[in-house]
Amino acid sequence: MNPIVRSGAAARAGALLILVGTLVSWVAEFITAAAWQDPPYSPLYNWVSHLGLTGPPQTAFGQVANSPLGAVMDTGWVIYGTLLIIGTFLVFDPCKGTRPIIVMSLAVLAGVGVSLVGIFQGSNANVDNGLIAFHTVGAQGVMLAGNIMAIAVGTGGTRIGLTRSRSIASTALGTAGLIAFPLFMTDVFTGWMWNIGLFERAVIYPIMIGHALLGSSVAATQRHRATHPPAPLTARAES
Repeated sequence: MNPIVRSGAAARAGALLILVGTLVSWVAEFITAAAWQDPPYSPLYNWVSHLGLTGPPQTAFGQVANSPLGAVMDTGWVIYGTLLIIGTFLVFDPCKGTRPIIVMSLAVLAGVGVSLVGIFQGSNANVDNGLIAFHTVGAQGVMLAGNIMAIAVGTGGTRIGLTRSRSIASTALGTAGLIAFPLFMTDVFTGWMWNIGLFERAVIYPIMIGHALLGSSVAATQRHRATHPPAPLTARAES
């Protein structure tokens, strides 16, 4: 099947950007969560986006929020979103058909979404001034677009450079994330709020793992092509 990704240095750089952006976000999350000690941060109970709250402690969306390194998390999200968009545009070739255009469009929606989460915090102040709308739209946008992107990448994995197992994994991750999304929203809007961090991560982590699979797979494929170039047509004809 015809590949839908570029080749050469651009594709390798793009793949690394996608992978690095994902890792930066994860590292920022772990560092920020570790700094949150009063009360201790619980990844199952606490909102993910509360990690990005800066300023004095506050009670927002039913939880006490005290994130001393909130700016680190916000920066991580903006870097993640920016590198995802740039990396995807370097990897995929829109001239190769509809699928790369779909993947690139979903990457823009996901990248802008996660960046909005970092720029517009889920704080009481933003609830009062109306800017919380940008945070909410960004969060829900990345949750939907990111998981659909994982499915689009997985179902076209052979044309991207993913192995069969990684293609299946990407599709399964995106599907799991989409299934978890309505459960998360139900937990929020019913006011039950049971282990909100667990449900939120059930939607978010499949996206991040899918991006890590995409970036690492394309980087490995491009590296292999660079070190093992195909034989010239004349040489293959003679053999």
